[in-house]
Amino acid sequence: MSNPDSFIDEVSEEVRRDRMFHFLRRWGWVGIVAVVVLVAGAAWNEYRKAQQTSEAQAFGSSILSALEQDSAEARRAALAEIDASGARQAILTMIAAGEVEDAEMRAASAEALDALAGNQDLDAVYRDLAQIKSVLLLGDDLDPQERIDRLEPLTIPGAPYRLLALEQTAMAHVAAGDDDAALGVLQDLIGEDGVSQGLQQRASQLIVALGGSPDAA
Repeated sequence: MSNPDSFIDEVSEEVRRDRMFHFLRRWGWVGIVAVVVLVAGAAWNEYRKAQQTSEAQAFGSSILSALEQDSAEARRAALAEIDASGARQAILTMIAAGEVEDAEMRAASAEALDALAGNQDLDAVYRDLAQIKSVLLLGDDLDPQERIDRLEPLTIPGAPYRLLALEQTAMAHVAAGDDDAALGVLQDLIGEDGVSQGLQQRASQLIVALGGSPDAA
């Protein structure tokens, strides 16, 4: 290579370096900021996960501590003192509703559960569970048809507790003396996908007790 060519190459290389230097000086901060944002985002995500885990553990510990009280009244009072809102408050309400020693407590629990069931700000998972717990809590205090009517919206396909609602609907039909209707519901129940072994066994036993055959499902 001649000296002029070598000189031109050196000049071209210097020009490229100079352009690169100016480019980095002008835009290099973008890459640095991007890295900082990514690192900060990852750190914040990990912090949030750790905080959520810590809060969940503290919430669970508070519940366990409340349930260690000696009486239902004391357990209900301890649960009421736990600071919570939204879904966690719904969980506390449903746990407290299970602490019943007399008719007055049962009525208060049913009222609290019915309020949850009608709270449209809550996810259907909590509303439907509150409805089922209310029906179970009141039991024979409810007319069989009223139990069926209250459970009906929970038996639609896709409802989170459809299978449990079907079981309780069958029990209500039995209480009403309508064994044929109960058998129909139970046959549908054991034919559903996702039925647990325990629920399938209970339904099959009730079918046999009503004079039916589980194999007919």
